[in-house]
Amino acid sequence: MVLVLFARSHPHLLWLLVVTLPLLAVALVDLVQSEHSLRRNFPASAHIRWFFEWLRPFLRAYIVESNLEGRPFSIDERSLVYARAKGDVDAHPFGTELDVYSGEYEWLAHSIAPNPHAPKDMRVVVGSDQCAKPYSASRLNISAMSFGALGANAIEALNKGAEIGGFYHDTGEGGLSPYHLKHGGDIVWELGSGYFGARTEDGRFDADKFRDKAQNDQVKMTEIKLSQGAKPGHGGMLPGPKVTPEIAKTRDVTEGEDCLSPPGHSAFSTPKELLEFAAKMRDLSGGKPVGIKLCVGFPHELMAVVKAMLATGILLDFIVIDGAEGGTGAAPTELSDRVGMPLREGLIIARNALVGAGLKGKIRLAASGKVTSGAAIAMNAALGADWCNAARGFMFSLGCVQSMKCHTDLCPTGVATQSPARQRGLVVPEKAERVARFHKSTINALHEIVVAAGLDSPSDFQPGHLRQRINVAEMKQMNEIYPFVEDGELIAGTSHDTLRRWWDAADPDSFRRRMPA
Repeated sequence: MVLVLFARSHPHLLWLLVVTLPLLAVALVDLVQSEHSLRRNFPASAHIRWFFEWLRPFLRAYIVESNLEGRPFSIDERSLVYARAKGDVDAHPFGTELDVYSGEYEWLAHSIAPNPHAPKDMRVVVGSDQCAKPYSASRLNISAMSFGALGANAIEALNKGAEIGGFYHDTGEGGLSPYHLKHGGDIVWELGSGYFGARTEDGRFDADKFRDKAQNDQVKMTEIKLSQGAKPGHGGMLPGPKVTPEIAKTRDVTEGEDCLSPPGHSAFSTPKELLEFAAKMRDLSGGKPVGIKLCVGFPHELMAVVKAMLATGILLDFIVIDGAEGGTGAAPTELSDRVGMPLREGLIIARNALVGAGLKGKIRLAASGKVTSGAAIAMNAALGADWCNAARGFMFSLGCVQSMKCHTDLCPTGVATQSPARQRGLVVPEKAERVARFHKSTINALHEIVVAAGLDSPSDFQPGHLRQRINVAEMKQMNEIYPFVEDGELIAGTSHDTLRRWWDAADPDSFRRRMPA
């Protein structure tokens, strides 16, 4: 009736109703639907993004055809994750668009005799003979992302997805929150230099608090964070205004005050002390696997930890290598761009250290750094990784659009924000299914590569399976580019000159020893 009266009294404004009423209807639908975070948070206006997403293939074809960029686009990793998370077909027509003659191109060798009978169960058991409760890990898991960096809904969706898919969820260094535990997904509890959730008032490690939480059945492993790929050796600061009551309680810090994560640990200062601390964590947790995560800096410092294991007999259960290309919500540009070793080199050094010391069969090795596909998992396996962790891939599956607002608390999709209004857009059950679907599809892709290579397991990949184009006329296997030692070579002193120099410089009693000139 009101609309009729309006139309009669203002006939010249009738066209406004024709435009606004459909928009209002779209906005109302957007507000109540649960599939898209952006549409829930930005009703009607978010469709502009979907329009350009629809338009992209046509623009892409034009640019490739007219050669405006000089070379074709590569397949967008985010689009691949979105397709798998949504359950869409992730096949790509007309073959690869990568430049196979570029020096950047790399590939995995396949066999003329594939193995279609390769087992679908590709899990890996983590736990040395010093571990009372080994853990069977998926080949792909959720990498460290803290509550505080991510919102409560994002943490819930990730953990529920992990529970559905049977893989683990690393807490990050921000503590073990109620949102990590709400849905029953497997947890790896990471402790950084701030010991959040297991700290005294002055910021030191609190063994009693750690024991009480680490013995929770949902916590499957614990992890000591030594450094992070995006900002190694930097630590971090959560500004006081972002330290909400929930975050303060989870981290055992004071609400509203700056929350400091120091650059280094106070619980240990030498390689041997690190191992003693790890053994203490393993005992306090009830015998669960314990490991370390680091971005490799000086190779001899990592080798010092390996030497300390040989000297003390105390073994880590796993080591996670974080690449410098890994992401974070906020990091100084100089550190994220120029400090820390990329994943490939760091992973090879860690593999050589463990193999060369005769420990690779006892201690598992994991890789973290821009892993979004089955191919990436297989490539890392060829370099020594037993499994991979991913952060951005799982963030994409939650709906992250890389708006680059992580550090501002203004994430439009509700992923990296503590704003209740923005978190409303992220519907936990819907996004949890996407997390699980992305994981399942990626693991299936890994299995297809194992079959194509004629292998039984990802653990069978070797450096020779991975090839790198050097220039337009030359290709080499990875073991022709990098040195790969045989079992026990470092101890025997028969390894590559550079590796032997690093090994000789490693001191199990100190991280401070400098490399010889």
